[in-house]
Parts: sequence; structure tokens; C-alpha cells
Amino acid sequence: MDEQALRRTVADSLALKQRFFEAQASALVALGTRLAERLSAGARLLAFGNGGSAADAQHFAAELVVRLTHLRRALPALALTTDTSVLTAAANDFGYESVFRRQVEAHGRAGDIALGISTSGRSPNVVEALRAARALGLHTVGLTGNGGGALAGLVHELIDVPHPDTQRIQEVHEMVLHLLAELIDEAVRT
Repeated sequence: MDEQALRRTVADSLALKQRFFEAQASALVALGTRLAERLSAGARLLAFGNGGSAADAQHFAAELVVRLTHLRRALPALALTTDTSVLTAAANDFGYESVFRRQVEAHGRAGDIALGISTSGRSPNVVEALRAARALGLHTVGLTGNGGGALAGLVHELIDVPHPDTQRIQEVHEMVLHLLAELIDEAVRT
């Protein structure tokens, strides 16, 4: 990549963020408010994804348990991407597509929140976990890109980044999760 290509990439990223957040600001504020209300009422948040999305799930769960901007009580959030014993046992016994579903079945209760993150919306283990979450009565949220894939039809709320490149989608996902954490921090603090 030369300097000109780098500048084009940065410009594309900035333009995508500008378009996305102008179009989705109201939806994100509403989602942050709903998540804060559910968490304040005792719901747990279960977050999951693969690769960079796994890191995003862990990061978001950490922001809720610890805090982002304001000192407040700890909120119940779990990243289903962190327990290697559970992940490898479920993959070995039931197949990789079951690694998050089994944890949703173990930890999820009606009224809890399942946050599935998949830039394509087609990750079989995320899709299967969201199906299980819906069946158990969890409120489902999908964070996707480029149309939402199979995930779009499985969630109560879809935040979709309209772009074909995984890295640009993930850059927006990170900002979405930081903004949601800020909204939750503010709502729970007051």
C-alpha cells in the first residue's frame, strides 16, 4: 500500500462512519436506552462472535462489567468467547456451530440479551446461538455488515453496516459498541 492508497482507505472509512452514524443515530440511542433498561432490571447480556468479532464481544462485556466513562454499578455481561474448555468441549462433542448455542442454553434466561456479532451475518455458530436465544425468550441483537445475512431474520434489533469490507465494518462496530456502552453508562448512572 502506498501513501495514496492509504489516504483513500482512510477517506473511505471516515465517509462510511459519517453516513452510518447520521443514518443510525436515533436507532442507536433507542437501542442503548433499551439495553440500559433491561440491564437495570436484572437482565444479563451474552455477547459472542468469531475472530475480530470475538474481541469486540469481549471488549463490550468488559465495558459493561467494569465501566467505560462513568463510575456505576457493575452490569451482568458475559463474552461467550472466553472459556476455552467450554468452547473446545462443545466443538468436539457437538461441532463448532454449537459452541455459542450451548452457552446460551446454559446461561440465557427469558428477558436476557443475546448480542451476536458477525460482519457477514452468516457465521453458523452465531446464527445457531441466536436461534436458541429466540427460542428461550432472550432479546436478540445483531451487529452485522453488508445486509445482515441469515442473522438479519433472527434478531429483534439489527445494526447493519452497509459495506462489503470486513475491516471497515469492524471499525464501525467498535464505535457502535463504545457508543452503546457510553449510553448505558449514562443511563445507569442517573
